[in-house]
Amino acid sequence: MAGERRKARAIALQALYEVDCTRHEADETVDRLLGEAGLTGENAAFSRELVSGVVQNRAEIDGKIQALAAAWPVEQIARIDRNIIRLAIFEILLDNKVPVKVAINEAVELAKHFGSESSAKFVNGVLGSVSELARR
Repeated sequence: MAGERRKARAIALQALYEVDCTRHEADETVDRLLGEAGLTGENAAFSRELVSGVVQNRAEIDGKIQALAAAWPVEQIARIDRNIIRLAIFEILLDNKVPVKVAINEAVELAKHFGSESSAKFVNGVLGSVSELARR
């Protein structure tokens, strides 16, 4: 189950990244990626929910990123890191369906897999600040 959830998060990240780089529609992008990955049922629904949640709340999420990583204007953060952080902030502050530590761990794993050498450390640092907000 955890492996399928991680795969669902990875697909959500890929969709968000593609949408951030292009003018593709989020729903069409996630549907195509889910079809290619063969993910169905509950995990496909989870992936769609993550993408739509981030897209619908992007302004609020980006505001949180700006407040927490003030030295880094959102548009200057590497696209992959920015979308990993958006996904985790949605899960931590808006969705509240998984424990904060799980959301951070999953984000760090995505950063290790998809990001640069420094991505995991950067993502973990920003999300450490987010976890403080979640405790308030």
